[in-house]
Amino acid sequence: MRTPSGLYRTTPIIYKCELSHCPQCEQKLIEMKYLNGLKTVQTMSQVSTIAYRPKRCTELGCAGSEVRWPSATWQQIAPKYSIYGYDVITQIGWERQKGRAHFEAIYTSISERIQISEAQVRHLYHQRYLPLLACHERQHFGELEALAQRSGLVLSLDGMMPEGGEPQLWVIRELQTGWTLRSGWMNCQDEKAFIEFLQPIAALNLAVKAVMSDKQRALLLAMKAVFPNALHGFCQFHYLGNAAEPIAKADEQMKIELRQTVRDDVGDLIRQKKAEKCPVPVVTGMIPSPVPLTPTRTAPLEPEVSVERERESIVQDLLSRVRYLLTLKGRPPFRLAGIEMHTRLQEVAACLDERIQHHSEPRLLELLAGLQKALTATRPEYTELCQAAQWLADLADVLDPDEKPARTGAQVRAEWQTCLTDIETQGQSSPRLQEFGAKIRKVSLSYAPGLFHTYDVPDLPRTNNNCESEFRELRRRLSSTTGQAGATKRLLLREGAWELIPGPGSFAETVAAISHVEYDEFLQERQRVRIHRAPFRLHTRSPKQSRAQLQKLIQRWKALPAGSDP
Repeated sequence: MRTPSGLYRTTPIIYKCELSHCPQCEQKLIEMKYLNGLKTVQTMSQVSTIAYRPKRCTELGCAGSEVRWPSATWQQIAPKYSIYGYDVITQIGWERQKGRAHFEAIYTSISERIQISEAQVRHLYHQRYLPLLACHERQHFGELEALAQRSGLVLSLDGMMPEGGEPQLWVIRELQTGWTLRSGWMNCQDEKAFIEFLQPIAALNLAVKAVMSDKQRALLLAMKAVFPNALHGFCQFHYLGNAAEPIAKADEQMKIELRQTVRDDVGDLIRQKKAEKCPVPVVTGMIPSPVPLTPTRTAPLEPEVSVERERESIVQDLLSRVRYLLTLKGRPPFRLAGIEMHTRLQEVAACLDERIQHHSEPRLLELLAGLQKALTATRPEYTELCQAAQWLADLADVLDPDEKPARTGAQVRAEWQTCLTDIETQGQSSPRLQEFGAKIRKVSLSYAPGLFHTYDVPDLPRTNNNCESEFRELRRRLSSTTGQAGATKRLLLREGAWELIPGPGSFAETVAAISHVEYDEFLQERQRVRIHRAPFRLHTRSPKQSRAQLQKLIQRWKALPAGSDP
């Protein structure tokens, strides 16, 4: 993009090379008389023409004698061959990622301060900001090596749920620092694919102390092949979730039966009736709905009228409570909707019984009879499910280190084994509890090799929920900046690996970080972006762009020698 002619300045700001001696031979550098890097740069605060006066080494035979050393200050104002400063690039990336702004909004915001087009805003984000951010992570490689030598690395591996048959996005993080070691797509998730994904880390000969991941068989085999000496921790939340599968399934079935029985018996009663007089909807904003004034009564209502209104209000509140309870949804392994629905309906039934003893009301009698029938029919299942849910809670409590003295992995394992023995003993009371207990034991023995390393390795977390939260946050951020589920999916496939890189914590730190990226390193990263995005170049719904692409294909085809099919 050419600099608009109106931006040129006649008097450039000239920066001098800060080096005094050659980095290669330590001889004194001499300053050249000519200028390099003359260009006009737009920053968020001003427009200026800048240049630098290079230096060179005069020592014959020096490897750096052919190098013209530039000014570091000049390099940190704007990228090479770019008229936009690093602060402009950071502003676009910061508003896009932190502010979740659309490109149109970003363009409107910064176009008041600099000359730029919306297309250039998009280009700077995709082709400048994201590659620079990825390069910034590599500047910490020396610190990563020092950490590996000092205490060993602690890695986290997780993949985002794939879209249909599309490649799955995986990320490897160093948990003590939060640095992203590898982030990219895997076409399949077998042992060979995981080995290829992990091997570049092993090739660096960095000591890996421990790894946290889900318990996938192919990943387990790959870890043993690539990092045979590393402790492999399994996510405790996934362990409890897998152990709870038959319990959650039975709980869901009980919830359906309980809800259906209640609706069959008292459905007409609890179903919301159309109000005789529609209430005035409440509206807010600049022009809100009027607030009704509380009438001042000169005389109190008749006692019979007041009592009847209060009685009707109580009945409607109880019916509303039952309607709400029939809509509960669960979140296994700990929030089981069937158990919760049964327990809360018991509370409503007890409340109804107490009110009926004080004053019998036909609708309350009907509601109580319907609830009691449904609760009685599902009570055996409810009792067994409560016992199984308590087993899960006991296992979780054993594994939870909060409010407990520090324990080693062996100590936690001993308590956990005692809990499993109790589950096996208590499960003998019924065939269903035996089934639940057998599943818990089978899953527990399968997860046992990786459940207890976290108590011996302080930096190894108990779950990988943080990584999964990052995936969810990325989806929400992309969804908010596009407003379309389809666009979010496309962005994940095209640039999700770069979008996952967190970056520094403040605007100033981000400007400083990306301004220190070597230009050659940036070019390589930008080429990675372009190589990955190349297969998507024909994925467009723009009529103008699609016609241009098809025309180019025709031109390329016609450029081939004419002849028969090969």
